[in-house]
Amino acid sequence: MAKHPRQRRHPLLPNSEESIVAEMLNRVGAGSVDELFSDIPPRLRLKRPLRIPEGQSEYQVRRDVQTKLSFNRTLPSSMCFLGGGVWPHYVPAVVESIVARQEFYTSYTPYQPEMSQGMLQALFEYQSLMCELLGMEVCNSSLYDWASAAAEAARMAVRITGKRKLLIAESTGPGRADVIGSYVEPLGLTVQTIPFDRRTGRLDLAQARKMLDQEVAGVYFENPNYFGIIEEEAEEMVSATHESGAVAMAGVDPMSLSLIKEPGAYGADIAVGEGQPLGLAMNYGGPHLGILSVKDLKLARSMPGRLIGLTSTVSDPDQKAFSMVLQTREQHIRREAATSNVCTNQSLMAVAAASYLALLGKSGFRRLGEEIISNSHYAAKRLSELKGIEFPLFEGAFFKEFVLKYRYAVAQSVYEGLARENIMAGYPMDDRFALDAQAGLFCVTEIHTSYDIDRLARALEEVL
Repeated sequence: MAKHPRQRRHPLLPNSEESIVAEMLNRVGAGSVDELFSDIPPRLRLKRPLRIPEGQSEYQVRRDVQTKLSFNRTLPSSMCFLGGGVWPHYVPAVVESIVARQEFYTSYTPYQPEMSQGMLQALFEYQSLMCELLGMEVCNSSLYDWASAAAEAARMAVRITGKRKLLIAESTGPGRADVIGSYVEPLGLTVQTIPFDRRTGRLDLAQARKMLDQEVAGVYFENPNYFGIIEEEAEEMVSATHESGAVAMAGVDPMSLSLIKEPGAYGADIAVGEGQPLGLAMNYGGPHLGILSVKDLKLARSMPGRLIGLTSTVSDPDQKAFSMVLQTREQHIRREAATSNVCTNQSLMAVAAASYLALLGKSGFRRLGEEIISNSHYAAKRLSELKGIEFPLFEGAFFKEFVLKYRYAVAQSVYEGLARENIMAGYPMDDRFALDAQAGLFCVTEIHTSYDIDRLARALEEVL
């Protein structure tokens, strides 16, 4: 048996004892730790013991951690013009105050749901607000992030239709496309990519029509897409999808719905998205808020996660009561027939989103969208005036995010050069898009002032 990397017992990890490790391996039928983790590629495995120092005083540990944290670049000391799935938006103090309340903050998840009427009502309000925002009939509460919501939607399409092929827009965020692939790979599905028009940046509807056939379970596209381009032919795409008998799935940045059509308006069967812009700060990998909703109540049974319903008490029909009406997870009676293994649903994030939307209201939300599109278009115009910049790379209308083409500079060098100026901007376009150009993705929101944009312009001019 191969030696376990830990050569001595750790005082806080009793299972690090070699005899215990050997017994565990024997129980699961593995000859070694390497064999146990053989499904993990060798290049990803750590081939040495963890460098865990000896115990230190609380003061010394705190000082070491604070020193390491000081290397991070965060708002507002650093300027951020990055997007692609996590965007810099302002989080109102009142939202932070609401989610910090003990009743919400310490509530893990309602295993005995009717005991948590306050949390259930907050989640019900979240569902209601999201349905109104998305133009859908049912929204769950909630999923981990946009990527997992999109992947769950893809699996839903397969369950609903019984077909074995998925079409995914090439203009989908790379990380989200990868997660969708990971979720559907065990099902043995065929996944094909719908190209986008290199001139407009929009989905190539003509190519999509050619790819749609009776074997397609569902079509997934994003609006706005990864480049920030608005899919002006979304309704035609959905109609073509329905004509082939497939499920239409739209991924959205909910902030864009302040100005552009909601998925329900152009007939999407399933709408997913990222709720992070709705009162959640940027952070290192989460928690985020995965939105998943359906147009038809009949599809609700295929949804993962949980649904909260409104009813009345037995003793007083006029008294409202909230109850969990659907939770098709594997820890309950569904077992292996469950639609998902969604567990901790980060419901506090849903409470934050509900608070944010309720506080803004319809008119406030629209004014916010107008400010975002005004700022982003000013920034695009200002940056396009720089020598060495070609704009627009795509001719399609955009919301919040846009792509700049560099005539002479290398995208990665521009990205690193701006970082040295304490500005996070110009995320290099992934090679998978085959743009045949050096280009960077920029994001501008309501937090960016004209001074910020001018500072970005000066820094970009220096590094080009």
